[in-house]
Amino acid sequence: MSTLPAITVDGRSLTLAALRDVAEGRARATLGADARERMVASRRVVDGIVASGAPVYGVTTGFGKMSDVRIPGDKLAELQVNLVRSHVVGVGPLLARREVRAMMLLRANVLAAGYSGARPLLADSILAMLNADLWPPVPEQGSVGASGDLAPLAHLALSLIGEGDLFHGDDRMPAAQALAAADIAPVTLASKEGLALINGTQAHTGVASLALLDAETLWQTAQVAGAATLDALMGTPDAFDDRIHAARGQPGQRESARRLMELLEGSAIRESHRVGDPRVQDAYALRCMPQVHGPVLEAIGFVKGILSREITAATDNPLVLPDGTLISGGNFHGQAGALASDVLAIALTNLATISERRIDRLVNPDLNEGLPAFLAQDPGLHSGYMIAQVTAAALTSECKALAHPASVDTIPTDGGKEDVVPMAMGAAVKLRRVVHNVAHVLAIELMCAAQGIEYRRPLTSSARIEEAVARVRRIVPRLEADRVVAGDIAALASAIRSATFIV
Repeated sequence: MSTLPAITVDGRSLTLAALRDVAEGRARATLGADARERMVASRRVVDGIVASGAPVYGVTTGFGKMSDVRIPGDKLAELQVNLVRSHVVGVGPLLARREVRAMMLLRANVLAAGYSGARPLLADSILAMLNADLWPPVPEQGSVGASGDLAPLAHLALSLIGEGDLFHGDDRMPAAQALAAADIAPVTLASKEGLALINGTQAHTGVASLALLDAETLWQTAQVAGAATLDALMGTPDAFDDRIHAARGQPGQRESARRLMELLEGSAIRESHRVGDPRVQDAYALRCMPQVHGPVLEAIGFVKGILSREITAATDNPLVLPDGTLISGGNFHGQAGALASDVLAIALTNLATISERRIDRLVNPDLNEGLPAFLAQDPGLHSGYMIAQVTAAALTSECKALAHPASVDTIPTDGGKEDVVPMAMGAAVKLRRVVHNVAHVLAIELMCAAQGIEYRRPLTSSARIEEAVARVRRIVPRLEADRVVAGDIAALASAIRSATFIV
């Protein structure tokens, strides 16, 4: 890790791109000097309150429904450890390594903002764990995103104090052992620091932010896949004429049309049927790509704005303000991230539905404009991509179910103290599943579109689409006879996530 580029964690300047670099192990992170000074100043405020004995939520009192219970001074450190242990209640599948690393970086970044009253030691220790490739097992279920992602963040906090387990790469071991091997001392929590570690939106924000970045790649890939399908089906790009889209005035739609025209520029396939084609217009899945892809692009922009702000947001409670005031509020509430995740899941589902319809037109002998049935070399003897379309249909249908918003749901928790909750973690996890599904649907479309274009030989598509076809062929061979294609789909989906098909 010491040879990797470093980003400075200061609570203010973190970008989504930097978050991904650290999450995926391409960068390390260090605490900025200014952030260290802010943390020292905010800690001094907390220490003063403890010395005065004044009742302040989470510092000298209990939590949630028990916030009216005063805690004796000699029990304040025990209070924080109890808080962490009692909140380690996550269940279900573990978050992926990159998601946990994103959560860790975001939590250190929140502490670095200087609103939490935590010592620099806490941020330093989290960043040291990141740089040593230590990450805790964090189950994805158990957070409603109300007082933040309490359970997921508690799993992180537990490992920070040397309890529970840690992964080093893929090897799981006791946290105390892993920390010792990395020469990181377990943290002994001071007053408010347990609360500072678990109060916030960083688990669902981390998951959603990585999904958003993947979604940007999916959108660009959908443009390429759609353009390739249009040419394979000998459709017309006339519907992408800028004058049409300027007349409507929707910027995302206009940008989609512009890019589609650029992708198809110079296609010999297009020129082959420009004159004498009896068709008046293409089906919606081809003709209306800008009208469907465009709003998805704008939804991505909307979500990016929310999450770009959220990754540098102060989400602790109470907040230690620069003037020395401690004030309780509700910045830990995850409605912003929940709504953003739901909007993006809905938008991406539309990419899946239109892509699946394009796949059907490629393989369906009643619709595929002279291509062999199911793109098989010898239809009947071979089934070709018949069942690949079924997989696309299954994934698309699942996306429709996952697109039901989580953010409109609420169940009161904590004895009714937390009476309106956003279900933000559930929204982010659903979004991640939609991203996974859409990548595989687009993989199937690219696979079928490449096969369709090859059936148009000796005619060629545009230079950019031919490059996309060549990239498909570097990953999967042409389908000459029936074979197992599950691995082809998986390999193409993996390449899509790596931005291979942005040409």
